Amino acid sequence: MNSDSTAHVGPIRVRVGTAADVPVFLGLLDSAAEWLVSQGYTRQWGTEPLSAKPRLVELVEKYVAEGTPWIAEVDGVPAGMLMLTENPTDYVAAVDEPERYVHYLATGRRFAGLGVGRALLAHAVAETRAQGVSLLRVDCYAGNGGKLVAYYESNGFVRTETFTAKDGTWPGQVLAMRV
Repeated sequence: MNSDSTAHVGPIRVRVGTAADVPVFLGLLDSAAEWLVSQGYTRQWGTEPLSAKPRLVELVEKYVAEGTPWIAEVDGVPAGMLMLTENPTDYVAAVDEPERYVHYLATGRRFAGLGVGRALLAHAVAETRAQGVSLLRVDCYAGNGGKLVAYYESNGFVRTETFTAKDGTWPGQVLAMRV
């Protein structure tokens, strides 16, 4: 009998997502937003489920159609997501070279701490490299003491430029990695 009180967690498997997975993507985003709200962090994504925001749903559908969406699974259950595209969001300037851009990295809260986000970012690095592209970028919310910025830095990204969201209330940071 195993005396370890923790449950066994299988390996993280990353697979490509499809249009049929849009509800999975939205559910993972809702889970992440719900957790942020429960921690008192309401400025990043607000207080409502992201799936209730038509613009966000439209962006998720766009990135699924035009980019490469990835789902991380643990024991066959969707645990995290990341969308990889050739272009940044509309509030970040493009660069003069081919790049891949990370959108909506999120982990379902029941899988927090298992390395799902790190696995997805490592997968994005490998995919970027495999496509013959040497620049991977991401932007994120820079509030909450820069915790998200520090997370990306711990995964090998370096800060480039800062920005403020269109409504003027959302401080952001663009980060990049040479792969």
